[in-house]
Amino acid sequence: MSTSERQVDGCPEPWNSDPYAGAIHSPVGDVTLRDAEGWSFPLDVGRWSGRADPADEAVLERCTGPILDVGCGAGRLVEALARRGHAVLGVDVSPAAVISTVCRGGHARSGSVFDPLPDEGSWGTALLIDGNIGIGGDPRHLLRRLHDLVRPGGRLIVEASPSDVDERRRVRIHVGRQAVSPVFSWATVGARAVERHGRLSGWAPIERWTSLSGERHFVALRACA
Repeated sequence: MSTSERQVDGCPEPWNSDPYAGAIHSPVGDVTLRDAEGWSFPLDVGRWSGRADPADEAVLERCTGPILDVGCGAGRLVEALARRGHAVLGVDVSPAAVISTVCRGGHARSGSVFDPLPDEGSWGTALLIDGNIGIGGDPRHLLRRLHDLVRPGGRLIVEASPSDVDERRRVRIHVGRQAVSPVFSWATVGARAVERHGRLSGWAPIERWTSLSGERHFVALRACA
């Protein structure tokens, strides 16, 4: 692991300045993204902070290493991939998320996917799970960045919105009725829109599938040379 990656011994408690820290300790169903026009989207923090579920396992089976988990959150996928013997790095802007991932035995670094990252151009698979195609509010910009990070022919797996949408919003994280983050840009993107943006950003769609529950939708793309 690079010396720039953040490793923590034990699981320290002072995460209070980080909005994610409050969210991961909140009651399930009480955390949402909201904009000023009344749009609201529930965040499944309970699932994100748990163990990899069958829908996650279907994603992991499609990964080839080394793997970059963008927006790794509490680290469930990094943990599960490491248990499978993969070289994997989580990236998240939240220091609390990085601490959680490291406490689970994974490697993670704090920062943006748009910051310089280790081994650019050589990752085998990049992951945008739990709606992280929304990062930055500009899917094509994000997809172009990920194209630069993976090797030629490398893979990107995106969890898309279950609805056929392609929206941009300015949102905040809310815990209950209280906003706990600054305003930031976010995108909500369905599978067809992921494929369309992918084709315009150097990717070829190769697979689309839905979890057995029908609640989670995924798209796999391959980096064109």
